[in-house]
Amino acid sequence: MNIAITAAKGRGEALDHILLYGPPGLGKTTLAYIIAVEMGANIKNTSGPAVERTGDLAAILTNLRSQDVLFIDEIHRLNRAIEEILYPAMEDFALNIIIGKGPGAKSLRINLPQFTLIGATTRFALLSPPLRDRFGAVYRLDFYDQTSIESILKRSARILQIKA
Repeated sequence: MNIAITAAKGRGEALDHILLYGPPGLGKTTLAYIIAVEMGANIKNTSGPAVERTGDLAAILTNLRSQDVLFIDEIHRLNRAIEEILYPAMEDFALNIIIGKGPGAKSLRINLPQFTLIGATTRFALLSPPLRDRFGAVYRLDFYDQTSIESILKRSARILQIKA
């Protein structure tokens, strides 16, 4: 991930969209904030259940600035109609809005600034395949094994100059 962040910053572009999944309590939200800080970007935070209407998502997207990070926790809980709005935003950085109904309805396309969507979920299997496929990077977070925990503790003790 460090290489991707360095490359995106070097190009002056937003980082590719990222999906973080795994059991609760492993730091998906913390990692999203760290990514935003490393990118030097602002982060906007919401959750799948909080985005109830397509207008909610449209308001969030149109308030993003260039290279902002949009973090959606529990992204698996977005309803399918809202996902449909998200697809062109992720692929083309555009928001397609339908005004009116029936044969007189008109389509309006709003260009969005380049942004990075970071989605987090504990329920990877509940994400629709079209949404999953739009993430350029997918990371599974898992619990540390005993050896990794020991290594982390030893390193931390050394840095803090504590006898292990």
